[in-house]
Parts: sequence; structure tokens; C-alpha cells
Amino acid sequence: MEIDLYSVVNVLGLSGIAVFAVSGALDAARQKMDILGFMLIGCATGLGGGTLRDLLLGNTPVYWVREPIYVATSLSAAVLTYFVVPYIASRTRSLLWMDAIGMALFSVTGAQIALSSGASSLIAACMGVMTASFGGIIRDVLCGSDLVLSSRELYVSASLAGASTYLMLEWLAVPESAALIGGFVAALVLRGGAILFSWTLPAYHRD
Repeated sequence: MEIDLYSVVNVLGLSGIAVFAVSGALDAARQKMDILGFMLIGCATGLGGGTLRDLLLGNTPVYWVREPIYVATSLSAAVLTYFVVPYIASRTRSLLWMDAIGMALFSVTGAQIALSSGASSLIAACMGVMTASFGGIIRDVLCGSDLVLSSRELYVSASLAGASTYLMLEWLAVPESAALIGGFVAALVLRGGAILFSWTLPAYHRD
């Protein structure tokens, strides 16, 4: 059976937005915000990376203006989190894992969308990283949290590995859906290892 690539990318994109919106809502919970704060932070986190990507690629109006289902998904995920979060034992741990899953999803969908827009592989990889990281940056700034990018644990490198894996598999003519899944798994494994085992790259040191 032939798989509809557009549907696959849409499902991955919606999943990434929902997961990132949840991560934003979890951070809003840590800051003891009201439900409107949950919705604002959830939408900013879920939609921020893709918005930057579309603006840089010249794809305007940006995707969530053209297809409001993305806004509805972010709002729904944030509101659901508002009611569920009192029953979550470890919000910080949950935030880390929601962020990791969203990062992995956006790394490959961002690269795929850039590639389908006519961008080179290098630019597509950059767009994958930007899509995956910018929403989390907005979340951390709005919530006054430590930037996830400032931690020594693998994050940007995990995103880049995921986007690069997808692009390499695409270059090798692997079926598109398998390439997307391969890139997602590569990013999630690296970020998961960083969370569980504190994997890092060598840091700059100067006496």
C-alpha cells in the first residue's frame, strides 16, 4: 500500500506541536500560571519553531494561519495539560521527555518541509534544528527558566543528528516515511541518552 507522504508529515507535525505544547504547559504549571497562561505558553512553544522556519523560507502566510488546526491542537493540548498536571508526579522529568519527543519530531519535519520547498540539504538541516529548538527557547524565555540550550547535555547536536539522518536516508533513496522515522529515532535516542546518562560534547575551557 502506498503511503501518502503529505499525510505522514501532517501527522508528525501535529504530533510534534501537541507534544511541544504540552511541554510549554508543563513549564507554565511550574510557574503556577492560570489556564490562559497555559494556552499562551503552549501555543508559543508548539508553533514558534515552525513559524520561524516558514518566515525564513518565505512560506507566508505561515502554516498555522493557513491551517488553523495547528492552533487548535496547541490550545487543546495546553488545556488538557492544565487539568491533568495535578496528577503528574514529576513535572520536571515529564517536561524533559515531552521536549525530547517534540524536538525529535520537529527536527525531521522541519528538514522535510524545507527540502520540499526547494532548499538545499544544508539549509534543510539548519531549518530542522531551528524548527526543533526555537519553540523551546521561547518557552524558557517567557517562563524565566534556564534555557535548555544552555545545558551541556546533547540537544542541538541531537536535533542536527536527526535532521542529518533523515537527509542522508533521503539521499540514499530510502522510502520517505522510513527516512522520517529513522531521523526521529536518531534524534530521540541521542537526546534520551543525554537525559538518562548525561551525554555531553566536550565543552570549551580556557584558563
